[in-house]
Amino acid sequence: MLMNSSDQPARLHYGPNGFRVLRAGRFVNCAVTGEPIALEDLRYWSVERQEPYASCEIATRRMTEGG
Repeated sequence: MLMNSSDQPARLHYGPNGFRVLRAGRFVNCAVTGEPIALEDLRYWSVERQEPYASCEIATRRMTEGG
């Protein structure tokens, strides 16, 4: 069965002002909740940890808990 790139999560490199697509896809999964985040909706990530977050609250919790 052939899968197109929209069926799989993208792989990104997170920078301080944006991200670079390393593998095509239409979404990434939140590093904390696992929920899919459409690339056009992705606003929160950690450059240091190289992981995306679904919301500001989730990103803040991840950073303050050190998890």
